Parts: sequence; structure tokens; C-alpha cells
Amino acid sequence: MLRDVTAVRYVTPLRSGGSVPAVVEADDDGTYVVKFTGSAQGHKALVAEVIVGELARALGLRFPELVLVHFDPAIAAHEPHQEVRDLHDASLGLNLGMDHLPGAVDFTPELARVFPVDPLEAGRIVWLDALTANVDRTVHSSNLMVWPTLGVAPPRLWLIDHGAALVFHHRWDGADPAKAYDLRHHALGHYGPDVRAADAELAPKVTEELLRAIVAEVPDAWLEDSAFAGPDEVRAAYVAYLHARVRASHQWLPTDFPSREELAAEEARRAARTQAGRPAWLKRVPDLHGKPAAEQDWTVHLG
Repeated sequence: MLRDVTAVRYVTPLRSGGSVPAVVEADDDGTYVVKFTGSAQGHKALVAEVIVGELARALGLRFPELVLVHFDPAIAAHEPHQEVRDLHDASLGLNLGMDHLPGAVDFTPELARVFPVDPLEAGRIVWLDALTANVDRTVHSSNLMVWPTLGVAPPRLWLIDHGAALVFHHRWDGADPAKAYDLRHHALGHYGPDVRAADAELAPKVTEELLRAIVAEVPDAWLEDSAFAGPDEVRAAYVAYLHARVRASHQWLPTDFPSREELAAEEARRAARTQAGRPAWLKRVPDLHGKPAAEQDWTVHLG
């Protein structure tokens, strides 16, 4: 069961994403990244965070602990930006927090060139993303972190940010449990992910009992959906869909991943098309598509 905590200190907003989450300290002495109920992504993003995150943990993948965070905008009254204060005001009450990993770094394309990932681990993550229709773990936006980066413990991959997953719950009437999604540009595709071995290992673990236990963690208030009579009916729909999808894994299992060289060639062709389409004055501006705002070499910390 997700623990309940109360935010007691507002540390800082995180402006790297559109939802503007924030780092807060809570009354259990923990530090959390809070996803707010008042964000533009709405409650379904939080539902996806809970279901996919808890499923990842149940399958043995590394994912930070989730908690339910009671948030009072008064603790962030010193926030200077009005639009962020408006977000806080719209999020009074229950929100979702993820355990903060201090010093964690983004799994960038640059880091991916040197960071070792076992094909079976890559396969497990790709399999989870294919199961949960998570198309937002790409080469340029991995939603993966490497942690720890200092000390004697080896750095490992951690999954974060699943708010864009479960795309089927935005249109239940057109949901097809056997649908295959394009994961060719998955952040771990060039590691040769062994998705067949992952399917054999993980699919039997995703039972109806497990799914019911996971969706039970989602607060009723986040399960408002005009297509259903109430929260229990929505929960049943998630269980039925995901369980049917597991049984249809042979139809959606992704196996066609481009190599590093093929990805580089695709990127070069894309950059060339972009450059060719620019007016003469703009061709002198460097193409920063998919690159971070500030390059940092973290490999010196990763052994």
C-alpha cells in the first residue's frame, strides 16, 4: 500500500518537464519529487504513474518508491512565479510523490554510448514499456536515471516518469489489447534487448490478482471517467485490459531494433533534411535537436 506523507518544506520546482513537479521534504524525513493533481496532464497521468510504477516494482525493476503526498500551497508561498503558484493552488490535498534520488543523472544518448546494460535487463524494461503502451522512453527522452553516481555502490538504471503510458485509457472504446506499438527508437533498443526471454520470465507474473492489488492503490478521486459508472468499474477495466494484453504478448512483442550505426545514420539523414529546409540565414544556427541544454560529462563519476 502506498504510504501517506505530508509535505512540510517546499525545496524547488523542476522545470525540465511540462507538468512542473517539485522537490519537497515530508514529515517522514523523506525527500520526494511531487507530481501535482492540478497539472495540465490531469489525473490520468497520475494513474499511469501508479499502475506502471508499481507494476515495475512488482516485476523486480528498479523504480523509486511512490507515496501519496498531502500538499498545502502555503508551504510554497515564497515561490516567485505566478503560474507555478496557480498550479500549487489547484493541487491542494492529495498528490503523488516519488522518492528523490540525490545526485542521479539522466540517461542521455551520450551516457548510453558508454554505460553497460545487460540485454536481459534491457529486454525487461522494453517488455514493460510495450505491455503498458509507454511510447515515451526514447533515445532522446529516456525517462531513465543512473544512480548512484558517487560512492562504492555500482551505478544502476532506474525507471521514472510513466505519466504518458497507458495511452489506451484516453480512449477506451478504441482500445485493442493486441496492438503493437512502435518501439524502434526505444532508449535501450541498441543494447539488443532480449524481449523474448523477458516475456517468458515476466508474463506469468502479471496475474489478475497482481493487477487488482496494483490498481487498488490508485485513489478513487483520480479514477473519474465518464465511460464508467464509478472507480471500481474503472479499476476492473484496467485489470481486464492489461491481463488480456499479457495473454496477447506474442502479437505485440517488439523485436525489430535498429543498431547504433543505423540510429546514427537515421539521425544524420534527419539533420540533413532539417538543414536543407532552413532558409539561408538559419543554416548558420546549430541543430540542437534531441540534445540537452547544457552538455555534461558524467562518465567520470560512473567508473
